[in-house]
Amino acid sequence: MQLTQSDKFTLVKFYYFDAKNFIGSMTKDKTKVIKKVTSAKSQWTFLSNHAHVLICLSRDPDLRLKDVAVLVGITERAVQTIVKDLVQAKILGISKDGRRNSYVINADQKLRHNLEANHSISELLKLGR
Repeated sequence: MQLTQSDKFTLVKFYYFDAKNFIGSMTKDKTKVIKKVTSAKSQWTFLSNHAHVLICLSRDPDLRLKDVAVLVGITERAVQTIVKDLVQAKILGISKDGRRNSYVINADQKLRHNLEANHSISELLKLGR
């Protein structure tokens, strides 16, 4: 069964709110669902993976990057690169709590492209609610 981008988003949206528990305690059936979600044929979306990662971290600042990767449908390494980009752009801050990271978003920062420069990160994050 081939999932469309809409199906993928619906599954991710449905499972997001319990992502930590869902990912931490997968049964064989749930594993198949996650594999279907992450292996769905890639189609274009209006928001970039950078925006998707930022939206996930705005919903849950303590989310593990491994969990973000599953929700966005990209590799954990790609999420790490995106987080690095966001930190360098001063859009995202990282605070350590033992071995765990917590992420702080600078919502007042303006979007980077000239066409969107009059909008802030907080406006973008409203799309993800």
